[in-house]
Amino acid sequence: MENAVATTEKKKKVITEVEMKQYIVVKIGSERYGIDITFIDNIVRMQKITRVPKAQDYFNGVINLRGEVVPVMSVRIRMGLEPDEFTNNSRIIIIKLEQQGSIGLIVDEVQEVVTLNTNQIDRISFDNSSDKTTFINGIGKHEDQLISLLELQSVVAERVIQ
Repeated sequence: MENAVATTEKKKKVITEVEMKQYIVVKIGSERYGIDITFIDNIVRMQKITRVPKAQDYFNGVINLRGEVVPVMSVRIRMGLEPDEFTNNSRIIIIKLEQQGSIGLIVDEVQEVVTLNTNQIDRISFDNSSDKTTFINGIGKHEDQLISLLELQSVVAERVIQ
């Protein structure tokens, strides 16, 4: 009987761990967005960005990060918001996606790390005709605040160089 209780407790623990996900909460404009922490490789301060000719308007250029050339894009411009205004809080979040490799996302501020379970996330489905809405795959609820969860594949999906 004790074995059955222990096995049930183990199963509950595994299910709970699988349902929990950590997000880095960033500020872009006046809104809070969550980025799945499993995709984040590094967070660096703003630095000199080298422009690249014939790039998309949201593609700021490239940086040299410890010998690796990393493309950097403005999430603000990609989402159709006003251009970036760099401050001491501005950061470049280096994410690693399987198909695209490393890419830097400029955000206004990195605020905190939150852990959300599936009960705290509302999945949303939008009409696919609106390009802006595809950047979000859900809304997280954390301490009376809503966090739009970024769909990173959609944010970086287009080719960077035309």
